[in-house]
Amino acid sequence: MSGTYDVVIIGGGMSGLMAAIPLAEKGRSVAVISKGDPVCCLSTGCVDLCSKGDDPIGGIESFPDHHPYRLVGVEKVKESFDIFQKIMIETGLPYIGDCHANRKILTPFGTSKTTCLVPKTMKSASCDPDEYIHVISFNGLKDFYPSYITSGHVNSGCSIFDAGVSSTSAIAERFEEEDFLQEFVSWLANLALPEGKIAFPAVLGIRSAMAIFNAITEYLGRDIFEIPTIPPSIPGERLFSSLKNLFLEKGGSLYWGKEIASVEKLNGRIEAVTLSNRGRSTRVQGTLFILATGSFVSGGLYASMDDVRETVFNLETYLPGERENWFNEDFFIPGHTIEKAGIRVDSTLRPLDSEFSNLFVCGSILAFTEVMKYGCGHGTAIATGVAAANICEELL
Repeated sequence: MSGTYDVVIIGGGMSGLMAAIPLAEKGRSVAVISKGDPVCCLSTGCVDLCSKGDDPIGGIESFPDHHPYRLVGVEKVKESFDIFQKIMIETGLPYIGDCHANRKILTPFGTSKTTCLVPKTMKSASCDPDEYIHVISFNGLKDFYPSYITSGHVNSGCSIFDAGVSSTSAIAERFEEEDFLQEFVSWLANLALPEGKIAFPAVLGIRSAMAIFNAITEYLGRDIFEIPTIPPSIPGERLFSSLKNLFLEKGGSLYWGKEIASVEKLNGRIEAVTLSNRGRSTRVQGTLFILATGSFVSGGLYASMDDVRETVFNLETYLPGERENWFNEDFFIPGHTIEKAGIRVDSTLRPLDSEFSNLFVCGSILAFTEVMKYGCGHGTAIATGVAAANICEELL
């Protein structure tokens, strides 16, 4: 089995899929190679652009020149967010917000999280301190803490529903059943709750979340919203599945659960990659290649006792000083030096000091991203993924 493509993207997370979809929309033949489900499945499903301050775009204008946002350019960052929101409308999972205003959402611990774009199921998740909130939870659910939420909101209440299952994924699957949904909304209506918002753990379906959300909203005639649970995250899974399915609908090719065994190169260009396989090997040939494998958690970078290496092409990796200085003394203070590690690129997202002229890099594997320090995880993935797609389209 083999394939030849205009663009081969290595990494099936946010940055990889946000590069793949625009290219596929333009009629390019695109392959995405991934060794497994990406880290975005563990996320809240929200999109952080820059969590410092009220205006995220204004915030990134003060970032260092070598940050990926500055390489892409502020206007291109804004354009990429417009593209993302249009894509999510097309998937049937619209996102609310704009890149000029951050918002607060509740967490399962009763604290608030600063983010930029949220799925429509979290549109009403910003709550005033004196506003009544009624929290719904489910019997046996261990990834959600309603008592923490209600203790932080004096004007609040809580009710527990027995779904017959107790994990987030199992409850979400139950909501896909029409009979279960009807039973649940009837139970809600009979609670005779005070006026105010109703909050749910983010389990209102997996494939049909918006239809379920709209049905509950219409039945009750009041504002409802979801609160992300601790990982695994249903909103993160919805986001990933929506992007992956749209890519396939647009004619893209997926090589899933495959690791790269070898790289073919000729005259300073990557010709093809060969994928690990029990039987006959799979060769994937491309004109251009995009590396979007993520950082340490995703396996795009690997740290040894004294070094950090890139795991696919063995690209030169920027290492921020000695290992003893990689972390702050207080681990929970953001801004660890190791966050700067990654692949340095030029303004066209080509890796510096690389022999490959047809390779581009996007996402959290880029050097100087500092996701935790700046609160820019999915935002960097979207901006650099779309930028890589645009660069490839121009070259093709």
